[in-house]
Amino acid sequence: MLTRTALTLLLLAAPLQAATPASQQKSSWPPPRASVSDALRDCQVEKPEKLFTVERVVDGDTIYIQRNGEREKLRLLSVDTEEKYMGGKDISASKPSTRFAEQSTGWAKGFFLPRSPDEGPAKVGLRFPGGEEARDIYGRLLCHVVTKEGIDFNLLLVRMGHSPYFNKYGNSRLDHERFLEAQRKAMAEKLGIWDSKTNEGGKRRDYPRLMAWWTARATAIDDFRARAATSPKRFLACDDPDRLEAAVEAGGGEVTLLASVDRFFDEEDGSWTILLRSGDRKRAVRIGVPASGRAALEALDLPGTKDEFRQNYLLVTGKLTRGSRGFRLEGVGASDWLRAGPEPDTGR
Repeated sequence: MLTRTALTLLLLAAPLQAATPASQQKSSWPPPRASVSDALRDCQVEKPEKLFTVERVVDGDTIYIQRNGEREKLRLLSVDTEEKYMGGKDISASKPSTRFAEQSTGWAKGFFLPRSPDEGPAKVGLRFPGGEEARDIYGRLLCHVVTKEGIDFNLLLVRMGHSPYFNKYGNSRLDHERFLEAQRKAMAEKLGIWDSKTNEGGKRRDYPRLMAWWTARATAIDDFRARAATSPKRFLACDDPDRLEAAVEAGGGEVTLLASVDRFFDEEDGSWTILLRSGDRKRAVRIGVPASGRAALEALDLPGTKDEFRQNYLLVTGKLTRGSRGFRLEGVGASDWLRAGPEPDTGR
């Protein structure tokens, strides 16, 4: 008997209904494609113990569930489906609105729809890196979604070509190698975003350039994670305000932060206040730069680190204290700022 997940894929993914016969695999198009069972096997994980009802699917990477009596908004980790049309405007150069976004949204909605009136709403489990729950700056719960049969939907999005492996915020701590393999297979089978006919005649995302940027950022994060693993009290991330709070409670002292710049404020006395990005706006880190010290920072091109397709992460060292708003990093000179990783090789 077909599971709900397998039946859904049969209905939604005609190219994967059967493996390509050997007699047809010599032609260049269509490329050889896996069977439904093989695609699902690539995304199999442990079956979840707790299940939650899916309430709404916004798009391929944003879902609402009912959890513990409350409506919870999820942001799926390591995936980034294309953006739907938003009144004719693009979010940014790296996230244009595309035609395929509507297809991916429809595919995701169809995946979680009941197949019959008697079936009831879909239920899913959640996976978290290291078993620890975390939220983004918008309050969304960051996680993997797993069907009751044990199919990781995040992996499936990549395996089916509805999303690239999105490591802009770090390589997956749950399934890095599996995401790479799922993406490799989707690319080889020319599924979804990897099909040259997708978005033909319309806007397209420049995936080679994007992935070079994301990988440069992921390299910086991986290097920082390695340092933090050996010296967790010294190396802290600005997007983890709970650990910043614990460090201050423990007496503060000199720390090195993994940071990216949010905003610059020109003060009346000619000094700068640099606001670093945070997972909690009320607990962000600020750095004061005296007017006499601004020239020394010019060589670092800190404003340029905010740009897309640049290395955005920095390592900055100073004494962490609590300020009137959030935290402050004191005693920071020009030599205390370092690039956290390589510049992306975008070919431009």
